[in-house]
Amino acid sequence: MLTYIKESMEELRNNVTLPSRAESSNLMVIVAVFSILFALATWGIDTVFSKLVQLYFNNILN
Repeated sequence: MLTYIKESMEELRNNVTLPSRAESSNLMVIVAVFSILFALATWGIDTVFSKLVQLYFNNILN
């Protein structure tokens, strides 16, 4: 386990580069936009299914 941690730290020091501040900002905006779109799509599908279930049960009970 200790070897794994040492090798991981060495990998981080030697092979990993952090994105620039501008690139990080752009990626954050992209993630935020897609998160909002996905949330809206989920809300829309949930609303449609909710209406369909209500319609189905109203027809059964009446």
